[in-house]
Order: sequence, then structure tokens, then C-alpha cells
Amino acid sequence: MWTRSLIFLAAQLLGAGMGFALHGAWGAVAVAAAVVWLWFLVDLMRAGRVLRWLRDAPPGAVPARVGVWGEAVDRVQRLVRLHEQHASESRQRLGDMLDALQATPNGVLLLDDKSRIVWCNHNAALHLSIDAQRDAEQFIGNLLRDPDFAAYLAGGDWLRELVITTYGQSDGRAARMSIQLCAYGAGQKLMLTRDVTAAEQAEAMRRDFVANVSHEIRTPLTVLAGFVETLQTLPLEAQEQSRYLALMAQQAQRMQRVVEGLLALSRLEASPPPGLAQWLPVAPLLERCEQEATALAAVMGRQHVLRFPRFSAPEDAGEIAGGAAELHSALSNLVGNAVRYTPADGSIEVQWAWQPDGDAVFSVRDTGPGIEAEHLPRVTERFYRVDRSRSRDTGGTGLGLAIVKHVVQRHGAQLVVESTPGKGSNFSIRFPALRLRRAGSC
Repeated sequence: MWTRSLIFLAAQLLGAGMGFALHGAWGAVAVAAAVVWLWFLVDLMRAGRVLRWLRDAPPGAVPARVGVWGEAVDRVQRLVRLHEQHASESRQRLGDMLDALQATPNGVLLLDDKSRIVWCNHNAALHLSIDAQRDAEQFIGNLLRDPDFAAYLAGGDWLRELVITTYGQSDGRAARMSIQLCAYGAGQKLMLTRDVTAAEQAEAMRRDFVANVSHEIRTPLTVLAGFVETLQTLPLEAQEQSRYLALMAQQAQRMQRVVEGLLALSRLEASPPPGLAQWLPVAPLLERCEQEATALAAVMGRQHVLRFPRFSAPEDAGEIAGGAAELHSALSNLVGNAVRYTPADGSIEVQWAWQPDGDAVFSVRDTGPGIEAEHLPRVTERFYRVDRSRSRDTGGTGLGLAIVKHVVQRHGAQLVVESTPGKGSNFSIRFPALRLRRAGSC
């Protein structure tokens, strides 16, 4: 600034001196005035270029490098760079925040003061069957047509969450969805969605499990208590006492089987999956299942047609890696169920078949009463019974297939249940090639 003033003053003095030398005092005044106007016009032109550069919102050639206007341009450039840096950082933070909201397992929607969608993540679109781009700026009440949600949105009491049923666009499956609204800003709302279908199913299974355990244990306990009271209060003959004691032993065994089944499930859930270090020959495993099935059929007084696989050499059945007790429990449970539920004149066929991809399938096919289609997805639940009276008659605990399911999962296998009412059922376990090896392999 001082340099500019000194240059202006020097120009005036030089012009005034030249004018005085040529035309005297009036010449000095005229030349000094001309210098002032020339300086003003040049400065005005530079100011105009700077203003045009500012209006064009730089880029563009820098109009001034020196002087006051050059310093002003430099300061403007620094401010623009600082603003762009802050804007870039803000965009980066916003992008990171939106990426985080996209990654969350919950659904997130941002609604404006009129409850219109400003933004939503992928999970929210899936939960509510909406399209994030197509449905932007749409009123959420028009997209989620549920009377309970409409009342919840209008009521303003958002301290609690709302659980409603939604349906997928592609498969139409029903899902239970938790929704909660949170107010922020000037009437804006944050809407959170969470799929609670699995949680509600787990809670229902827990309630059923507790009720079933209570029922399975309370029933024999009631019988035992009745017999004990009878033996304590009534004078009975030795034959009657023996009969009552036999019935009491039967009920005690029933409770013992239930407790042992629950302990087995608990051990399966708490222990790590079996590794690949222990290899078991399959043939002896199948022979043991055959012996147990024959003994069970004899105890039940049934003469089934039992067909088990026969191998020219035991090595032909190969070996399987896993827990010996677990595998025996799973295979024998399937065979035992077939014996219990197949009529005396029926047949049971057990197979062990190698597959082209190296897998092997263990299957048990019977000619029993079969299972209705609506029961098939739940037959592996604990204590789930297709026919409770028939299960009690056959001595089942309702835990066998649950144990089979856990053993199968722990060995990386797959359980498939096929059944036709009146024609029988086929239970098969497909073991992966990773856990199998045939004769002669290392």
C-alpha cells in the first residue's frame, strides 16, 4: 500500500515538474491533474477486470498480479481454495456417514418436516419394499399403508417402537418389522427399521420349548406321584405292587430319556464342531444301526422288512471324519424313527450311496404314515410332534430330529426330508466330500 502511494506521489511530482518546466505553474497543475486522471482510469480498468474475473467465479486468467488489486486477487484465491478444501472435507465426511448408514444392518430413512423421504439406505428399501430413487420425496404414509403405522406417525408418541407385518415385493413373504421414529432438526424425522422376524420366531420357540419341557416332565412326574401316593396309602398285593413299580420305572425312564436328550443338545451347542483328524469306517457304523433297529423292532413286536446296504468289503463304504458318538446318534435316530412309525407289515430301506461329486448320501426310506407338507419345516424343532398321541405310544421324546439337525450342521452336511402322507417318508443326510474318503485314498 505504501509503495503504491509513493509511486503515485512520485508520478505527480515528475509530471508537475515537467509541466512547470514547459508551461510554468499552470502547466504543472495541468500535468498533475492529467496524471491523476490517467492513474484513475488505469486503476478503474484493472478493477473492472477483477470484477469480471470474480463474476466468472475463477477459473480464468488472473487479471492482476501486483498492486492492491493483485493482493485482493491473491486473498480471494486463498479464500476460494480454503472454501473448496472445507467443502471437499464436508463432502468426504457426508460420504463416510452415508456409507456407515448403508453398512448398518438396520434400515435408516431421513424424512423432512412433511414426512417425505429425503434419503434411505438399502436395508430400509428392502424392509419396506420401496425404491430409494423412485420413491424419493414421497410421503412415507403413501408407501407404507398400515393403519397402525399411520396412527403411530400421526400420534407423535415415538418413545416406543412399533412392530408391523410387511411383505416383500419379489417373493411376497411376510416379515415382522420393528419401526421407530426420532425427531430432529426443524420437524425432520429419523426412521429406523429392524427385521425382528427371526427374533420373534426364536422367542416363540423358546416359549414352546419351556412349555414342552414342562409338559414332558410334569406328565410322568404326575404319574409317579400318583403311584407313590397309592403305594403309601393303600394295602396292595405283591402282584399289584410289582405292576405299579413297573409303571413307575417306565415313567422314570421316560423322564431320563428327555433329560439325556436335552443334555445331548446342550453339549452339541456348546462344543466346537468336530475336526478332520478322526476318521471312522462307515460299515461298522451302519452295522451297529442295523443291530439296534432289529432289536427295537423285536421289542415293539414288529416284523419289518429291514434292508441295509451290503458291501463286498467293508472298505467299500469308505470312511467319514467326525465325532463317532454324534454320527452314530444321528444315523440311529433316523433309523429308530423309521422303526417306530412304520407299521408292522411295512418296509424300511437304508442306503449309503456315493455321489459323482465325491459326496455321500445316507438315506432312510420307510412306508409309514408320512408327514403332511405343513409339518415338514418344523419336524426338526425340539419337542415338535406331528401327532402327540402317536409319539407317546412309540416312546419318542421329541428330541431325536433336533439332535440329528445339530449333528448334521456340525459336520457341514445337509438334511433333506421328503414325505407323502399315506406313502411314507425319506430322510437323507448328504455328507460333503471334504469329510469322506474311499478305499485306497490318503
